[in-house]
Amino acid sequence: QVQLVESGGGLVQPGGSLRLSCAASGSIFSGNAMGWYRQAPGKEREFVARIDSTITYADSVKGRFTISRDNAKDTVYLEMNNLKPEDTAMYYCFAITSTVYWGQGTQVTVSS
Repeated sequence: QVQLVESGGGLVQPGGSLRLSCAASGSIFSGNAMGWYRQAPGKEREFVARIDSTITYADSVKGRFTISRDNAKDTVYLEMNNLKPEDTAMYYCFAITSTVYWGQGTQVTVSS
């Protein structure tokens, strides 16, 4: 079993920055993939970023978002810069072991 707890969401103006954190507990190892999806109101959940032996980003966030991981803390981060209103969504952390685990989500709202 793996438990994921996200934090760091909030309200930010366009062009601003936020850093999301996802702390994992349970049977998680450094080789397990972790990452982020997001879901805006009325839209399907979409991939944002993933980190394991490689790092992958959605085209919509390349150059603005950075995913990183602290294996000692079993925590993955998403540094989000130059935020746009279209980045507004609930952001969900995931971890892949023998199954996929999800966090409860953290809301990011980009608005002036």
